[in-house]
Amino acid sequence: MAAKPGKVKLIEQFMADGLDVMFGNPGTVEQGFLDVADRAAGFRYVLALQETVAAGIADGYARATGRPALLQLHAGVGLGNGIGMLYQSMRGHTPLVAIAGDAGVRYDAMDSQMAADLVVMARPVTKYATRVTDPRSLLRTVRRAVKIAMTPPRGPVFVALPMDVLDELNDEPVLATSVPVTACAPSAETVARAARLLAGARKPLILVGDGVSVAGAQAELVRVAELLGADVWSVDSSEVNMPASHPLARGQLGHMFGERSSAVVADADAVLIVGTYVFPEVFPALGTPFRSDARIVHIDLDAYEIAKNHPVDLGVVADPKPALAALAAELGLRLTPAERRGGAPTPARTEEAEDTTLECFVRELARQTGGDLIVFDEALTSSPAVVRHLPPDRPGDYFLTRGGSLGVGIPGAIGAKLAHPDRTVVGFTGDGGAMYTYQALWTAARHSVAAKFVVCNNGKYRLLDDNIAQYWRERDIPGHAFPSSFDLSHPEIRFAELARALGADGIRVDKPEQAAEAVRRMLAATGPFLVDLRV
Repeated sequence: MAAKPGKVKLIEQFMADGLDVMFGNPGTVEQGFLDVADRAAGFRYVLALQETVAAGIADGYARATGRPALLQLHAGVGLGNGIGMLYQSMRGHTPLVAIAGDAGVRYDAMDSQMAADLVVMARPVTKYATRVTDPRSLLRTVRRAVKIAMTPPRGPVFVALPMDVLDELNDEPVLATSVPVTACAPSAETVARAARLLAGARKPLILVGDGVSVAGAQAELVRVAELLGADVWSVDSSEVNMPASHPLARGQLGHMFGERSSAVVADADAVLIVGTYVFPEVFPALGTPFRSDARIVHIDLDAYEIAKNHPVDLGVVADPKPALAALAAELGLRLTPAERRGGAPTPARTEEAEDTTLECFVRELARQTGGDLIVFDEALTSSPAVVRHLPPDRPGDYFLTRGGSLGVGIPGAIGAKLAHPDRTVVGFTGDGGAMYTYQALWTAARHSVAAKFVVCNNGKYRLLDDNIAQYWRERDIPGHAFPSSFDLSHPEIRFAELARALGADGIRVDKPEQAAEAVRRMLAATGPFLVDLRV
């Protein structure tokens, strides 16, 4: 094969792997391969004004396509900017391929301007981090990174690309990356053992996470839940793992305090855990939350997560789809009609929603779209209203924030819209979260990405109010005024005006009676449009 500069071969390798869109912010040490990328037929560069934004858009794109996304960061400073968002991707198992340039191997001994150990910086927030130091292994290393990103448990990877390595001639073959097939089923003996542990339970429970969504195992999960008559709770869950409208779907356990999950699982005599670890709270219960006689089966492709924090009776390293299918078949043979009587769901709690501006807006959005839209949800304390009127029922139609940091709502929606340009995409965020990555609106305007955005504006970090109230209760501290650092009400942030300054359009909604017209205008807009929703 004819030798070409490594920077040329690099873009060819990306194209061979279907990585034909690069999200990034340019820098001097990346200028060589960015110059090549700009002239490569069929290759697109999506420009962001800061690396956090680029990483958030790439994350949304990868989640919405189910394929890896290519993220370019600028040396150590750009990697530093992107680390918070890469943490989101690591916690959520997003297959990102992140790259960053550096000045060159020849300068390693100089400790010169912008020098940094990029691999050490990236390692805590990636599955794999490396630096190419030999021109003869450039493409080999990139393929290895793509393979690792896409092999379950998926996650972000990082490759540092020195400029002198990319300038050298490269005669490596350009080949599509080989990603191993992991759709493995458990043995018949293991399936029978799992069925024995779960069958006949009087109070069965299922805990699920995004491993179900990645495997496309939603139908199999529903079948098992219906056979067992088990309530299904979402744990490490940010996508549609079970239709939210199904009568056995109980909702999210939460991500903050272990007391909630402990209360939910306390009475269960049999527990099936699928595609998640337990439990992903910031303050989890340190003792076991399960009954001492509870029979626990854990199915996941990620062996590390099985029995990581709490012992199980049976841990099964397998793909959730064939594993649940086999389990459903075995339960169907094993359970008698009397044992299936538990299939009647626990009556769902109904919530009486007031006609607030938020409720009216989301209700109207559901009415005008017929529910046919993609939602990227970073609404946090406003999220219950969103899912009440737009229940996450169809895989690929709902993406929830994950990882704990703010700022994913606007860029995530842009990434989802780039992935599905023919779908209506609405990103919900809060006023606090919006200001982390507000410049993403400029990227949407520049690249004609007609995503829609709703800022649920309550003038504060409301979640922090809720969390510190819990903190006070746990420590018998009398309630008092919330810390002033939680308040965002002054000076007032005029989000619609900011949107217009960045090339998008926007409107402010203060009253319930303004909701219908605001939704109509938002949906009719041919470009990016933002609603400042006062809640």
